[in-house]
Amino acid sequence: MGKLILTLTINPAVDRTIDVDKLVFEDRAYIQSTRDSAGGRGVNASRVLHAFGSKTAAILTTGGETGGQLQALLSDVGFPTESVAVKSPTRTNLTISDKHGLTLKLNERGSPITTTELEAVRKAVEQRMAKATWLLICGSVPPGVPPDFYAELIEMAHAKKVKTLLDTDGPVLEAGMGAKPTAVKPNQAEAERLLHRALISRHQVLDAVRELKAMGPEMVILSLGGRGAIAATNDHLLEAIPPRIDPVSPIGAGDALSAAFVWALSKRKPITDALCWGVAAGTASTLLPGVETADMEQTRVIYNRVEIRQLA
Repeated sequence: MGKLILTLTINPAVDRTIDVDKLVFEDRAYIQSTRDSAGGRGVNASRVLHAFGSKTAAILTTGGETGGQLQALLSDVGFPTESVAVKSPTRTNLTISDKHGLTLKLNERGSPITTTELEAVRKAVEQRMAKATWLLICGSVPPGVPPDFYAELIEMAHAKKVKTLLDTDGPVLEAGMGAKPTAVKPNQAEAERLLHRALISRHQVLDAVRELKAMGPEMVILSLGGRGAIAATNDHLLEAIPPRIDPVSPIGAGDALSAAFVWALSKRKPITDALCWGVAAGTASTLLPGVETADMEQTRVIYNRVEIRQLA
């Protein structure tokens, strides 16, 4: 199975998905079903990696009653998880979707984490990193975490010759870019916040990818939702265009993209193929309800229909 692909989720959640008959303003919606699942970008990425046959482990924080619920939800995922205990309760995120594919996502920010708890997270990552080839640093940070915390983890990984993918937002993304991770995977909204401007035209998007690449990472994958993704390396500017589909739920698609991209690189596949697998996994995951993510066979169906273009 090869060496370990490690994921970190410092601000995980219990994801509560509520299916309703219709989502419209100023009218009632009727709840048809409610389900809870273990949430967080790193947890989702490990779920995809496990489904693809990779050896993976997920490190996360858990606290309070919701933390206990999260641990219970993770008890049968099939891959190892390590929970770092924190005092504050784990957050709950709400996703409300209707049968037309409209989705409303409401995330709690999370509760503050102490310096001592943060050091325990760092130690957990350092101990697991000895057996890892990749570290995926995923998602937001709780209030009070220094903006350079992810950058410190990337530098630690560099020292241990572990490759890194950074998938986050805001000041921690900006600080992490400067630590030169192997890859970063912002979505369009995250890139717009980082660059302080809207990305409307294709020209603006391509300029943004080049600018993000110049900020330090070896690779940039800019996720554009249903329009696919654009990737930049030292040698390539690539675009992956998925087939047109009718999405059911977009939740977790970006996490599937990150996981499948890293899975492909860990199998020594070229960057063009890795981008194709990533976009295929993200697209296939949007065809599933709630926070479900695609497996290998579901992804392969889409993979055969993804178009790859060399832009430069």
